Amino acid sequence: QVQLVDSGGGLVQPGGSLRLSCLASGINFRFNNMDWYRQAPGKQRELVATTTWDGSTKYADSVKGRFTISRVNAKSTVYLQMNSLKPEDTATYYCHVQSSGMHYWGKGTLVTVSS
Repeated sequence: QVQLVDSGGGLVQPGGSLRLSCLASGINFRFNNMDWYRQAPGKQRELVATTTWDGSTKYADSVKGRFTISRVNAKSTVYLQMNSLKPEDTATYYCHVQSSGMHYWGKGTLVTVSS
């Protein structure tokens, strides 16, 4: 059974940094694209970043140059390094994978950017 365990959120001041982690199990991790989504209160869930199975990365325009997605296949883990955080980055962040036609989500980790 597929499990995604995301972690690393917290309270940080504007301009600060956080690193999120997502440990995946039940999938052949190295052959899957992995995503980070976020959902702010009252807003729709949006795609933040993707790391593809072949090593490419993609970012939402709002986080380009500030966030970096990476993966360690040997650890079945995907990371999201978030720098220069802004109050508008406040949201619950979710790890996501689509495998065998099914969508799987982590439980989410809350990031709050506030002074």
